[in-house]
Amino acid sequence: MAPRQDVSEQRRHQIMDAAFAVFSRLGFERASMDDIAKEAGVSKGALYLYYKSKDAIIGRLLQVFFDQALKQVRSLAASEGSVTRHLMTLTHQMVREMDRMASLQPVSLQLYAVAARHAVIRQHLRAYFAEYRTVMEALIQRGIAQGEFRPDINSAEVAITLSGLLEGLALLWMIDPQATNWHEQVETSTRLLLRGVVIDPATIL
Repeated sequence: MAPRQDVSEQRRHQIMDAAFAVFSRLGFERASMDDIAKEAGVSKGALYLYYKSKDAIIGRLLQVFFDQALKQVRSLAASEGSVTRHLMTLTHQMVREMDRMASLQPVSLQLYAVAARHAVIRQHLRAYFAEYRTVMEALIQRGIAQGEFRPDINSAEVAITLSGLLEGLALLWMIDPQATNWHEQVETSTRLLLRGVVIDPATIL
């Protein structure tokens, strides 16, 4: 007997797809729960069974955008081996994630555009970047302890710089994906930064 599908989970995906479409078309501020319910083909009452408010839907969208990146960096931080190699692996993962999220560019840009005046989005982004930097800093500290990175570097500063580099490149890619070969640029930029912190440049693969 075939396993029964999780209808509840399917409905959540259905609502999220509808929310992406509505937010892309109307923006976060103009979009309403009615719009999302109509797009998803569900009643407004059914929509509220899954998400209590538009802010709750936005919060879930933010998880969709950023949870994968956090999982990747946490996984690398928990893995043994060369930190330099882990960071280069992170750039490859980022490029794949950029490709996967290409269709969501309109919503991605809106997240940054409205963060300054939308408390829910700002809080989610702040929490995401704080955790990302914390995990990245631990990874840099391990690189110092393992003798890969120069002992005189500040792990917090390097973590902020690397996080800002990767996030900035992702933002540039969203604004103008045709400007350059972003697959190569992400890796090239990370190599340039690592050359300033590694003891042996030959370890940068």
